[in-house]
Amino acid sequence: MLRWVLPMIAWLLVLPGKADAQKKPPYWASITASEAKMRTGPGRQFPAVWLYRRSGLPVRVIETYPNWRKVEDPDGAKGWIQANLLSEDRTGLVRGEKIRLLRASPAASADIVWRAEPGVVGKLSECQKGWCKINVRGQMGYIEASQLWGVEPAEMRR
Repeated sequence: MLRWVLPMIAWLLVLPGKADAQKKPPYWASITASEAKMRTGPGRQFPAVWLYRRSGLPVRVIETYPNWRKVEDPDGAKGWIQANLLSEDRTGLVRGEKIRLLRASPAASADIVWRAEPGVVGKLSECQKGWCKINVRGQMGYIEASQLWGVEPAEMRR
């Protein structure tokens, strides 16, 4: 029995998190846990500097280490989060200080279908030609990519 248990435990310890271990940084991910600690180094022995309590928050992965990802958050804070607390699901955070318009199609002249306040997080499904399709709790629309944190500058131009 012990012969099976020890290899299984070792295998579980080296499993990558939900964020793809094969991707080369930088890439976008999102926090999946209801609570996630950002640490000063890649290990639990390092002090926590932030406690995130916002599942879905987009982060930019800038470095990888087995089972840990160095991330940058929307405010520019950088630190390490356990990989299993991250997901490859793309999300975007509405930036700015005023309400942003979500449109029926990716055009400034398209009908307004929803409005989103700064700080709102939604799932991104496609970004091209300066627009991203965003789903905020079932309410979908297109928003200008420049109004989001979680989108690469190149995605804003394609």
